[in-house]
Amino acid sequence: MKTVTGMAVLCLGMCLAGCGQTTEVADLMSSSSVRVSLQQVQRAGRAEAAADGVMQQRYTFQAAAQPQIVVTPTQGTWNWHGQGELRLRVQNAMPWALTLVVDIDGADAKQHLHAVVGLPAGPAQTLVVPLHPTAPLAFGMQVGPPMPLDDRGRRVLVATTVEGALDLSAVRAVRFSMPAPQAAQSILFGKLDVVAGETALHDAYAGIVDRYGQYTRGNWPEKVADDAALRATVKQAVPAASTAGEDGYGGRLDVRLQETGWFHAQKSGGRWWLVTPDGHGFFSLGVDAVTADGGRSYVQGRETMFTDLPPDSGAWAMFWGTGDNRSAQQGAGAGRCCDHGRWFDFYAANLYRVDGQGWPAAWRTRTLARLKAWGFNTLGNWSDPALAAQHQLPYTRSVNIEGVFGNVATGYDWWGRMPDPFDPRFAQVADAAAAKAVQGVRDDPWLLGYFADNELAWAAPGPQGRWALAIGTLHGEARSDAKQAFIADLEKKYGTPDKLAAAWGISLPSWDALQATNFPAPEPGEAHPAIAADYSAWLRRYADQYFRVVSQAIRRHDPHHLFLGGRFAASTPEAIAACAEYCDVASFNVYADLPQHGFDAALAQKLDRPVLITEFQFGSDDRGPFGKGVVPVWNEAQRGHAYAKFVAAAAADPVIVGAHWFGYVDQPVAGRLLDGENSHTGLVGITDIPFAGFVETVRKTNLTLRHAASP
Repeated sequence: MKTVTGMAVLCLGMCLAGCGQTTEVADLMSSSSVRVSLQQVQRAGRAEAAADGVMQQRYTFQAAAQPQIVVTPTQGTWNWHGQGELRLRVQNAMPWALTLVVDIDGADAKQHLHAVVGLPAGPAQTLVVPLHPTAPLAFGMQVGPPMPLDDRGRRVLVATTVEGALDLSAVRAVRFSMPAPQAAQSILFGKLDVVAGETALHDAYAGIVDRYGQYTRGNWPEKVADDAALRATVKQAVPAASTAGEDGYGGRLDVRLQETGWFHAQKSGGRWWLVTPDGHGFFSLGVDAVTADGGRSYVQGRETMFTDLPPDSGAWAMFWGTGDNRSAQQGAGAGRCCDHGRWFDFYAANLYRVDGQGWPAAWRTRTLARLKAWGFNTLGNWSDPALAAQHQLPYTRSVNIEGVFGNVATGYDWWGRMPDPFDPRFAQVADAAAAKAVQGVRDDPWLLGYFADNELAWAAPGPQGRWALAIGTLHGEARSDAKQAFIADLEKKYGTPDKLAAAWGISLPSWDALQATNFPAPEPGEAHPAIAADYSAWLRRYADQYFRVVSQAIRRHDPHHLFLGGRFAASTPEAIAACAEYCDVASFNVYADLPQHGFDAALAQKLDRPVLITEFQFGSDDRGPFGKGVVPVWNEAQRGHAYAKFVAAAAADPVIVGAHWFGYVDQPVAGRLLDGENSHTGLVGITDIPFAGFVETVRKTNLTLRHAASP
């Protein structure tokens, strides 16, 4: 369709910003002093009356790369100084949801606001776009509340994420587009205006969390309305666990392997197994973060989000606390508000409502009974040590290597920079961390083994991300021990700087030039294959140093138990190979539909080392929390289907020895303390009520697979 420009499509009122609280920009029903360009969009000839009697104009976006409506003033620019929100009456004319993109352009290319909104089917609503950048993180959470919201009978759809920057005194255009529709899609538009303040944005977040930590505006089967319903539902009887055909640790009696008195790994008949202390094959089905303190969320700075919170005195005082997670601003929590100060623990408070003063013991008893009934046989990482001490399920421990030593930036420092294992202080800290981790468990046969750290930044995203650690090492300061070790390797190989320069295709007048902070390390390419070869050699040496130092520390303090690796999220072939050499089991946090899609399964087969999937999850947004987690599915029922498919694929793989779900409890609606994550990925909700349909699918899957993995 040709571009149409005319004066008969939209209307811009004569009053500009400063004439009152509301400034009319355009009426998509009539014509006035605006210029409109329709690009691959058709306007209907006649207006249509909505259910409330308001007249609207139909616009049909054609199947094209980016059909759009562009609204501009006839002269100059609009001055919206002092205005806070753009509002547009809009109605999806299709029986399915549509995506509408709103762009507001300033006087130059650097001045631009961009918002993408999901436009649900149904009656007309008011679309509100804040006239400044914003995101749910600005309100302390990763994902904002669902839209539209009901504002006294009116449907209001707030764009909770707006990107860019805009000088409101010079607004050049407003554009409405649709990203590459595959068929014609129609939307009905009405009046467009701007208003002072940002009432709608704040209303979107006001009063969204009730006293139980539940989302106030939604309903789902497990939601409770009062304490009596909470107690009755949580205390429903747990079915007895099925342990037929298993030894005391959960190992299969029909898979007889070497008996050592400790958990270990063994290959038999072409398949890797974990082996119980009694010598039986064990496929680890675990749950991470089985703990009662995961329901904490910051209240300070956003008190209007919460309704009917208990007092911070008397019996309720134990559920209030203070914290500071501002250090997470460098990675996972970057850009978040409300990351320190007073918090409230919704999950623990609900446990108190159910069981009174004895809630910790009651929770542990109930939780262990549930996990066993649901077919789990392992307590995963970050779980309550008191649960492990009851010796009802095998468990894992973390060696958290935290202290003063050097580090290297890779550009993907989500949880912080990479530790520098060449710094002598690293070995000292690792030794101290291992000594601490083994306390009280060194001689416990129920301990499966130790992890070291979690999701280190071995690589970065993108096609050159594999080399990020090598490039980051050379970018570092001269005092970096890792950098000095890398330079020494290059000097040993090339002898003179001119030979390195020729191999890498760079200018290098002297070895001292490599010492410069932010040295411009080249990216590998076909023209200079030596770069990739040298970087690969360094990545392997770096990983060897890390895993060797850590493994020696662990085995120095505990020679009995397994070293379960470093819980890879980002990885390189070099790091995986080093892990396979120094670790008993390689562990991967896999966020994908199938385990083999989340780690280098072919390399694991080649290295012939067992693999433990130490995190996986599937989330939806139909049970309270707004986020769907890292691997979203459409609804609660699909969570169960996805779980069954994933675990079946894990059990069928001869190198995979287990899979651990993350995690036990839903994240708080308003975001967890660490980084504001607020997803529905739990086995139970913030009220400790199990998601019945999901856990039933989990139970059937687990019990089937614990006895069906090929011997």
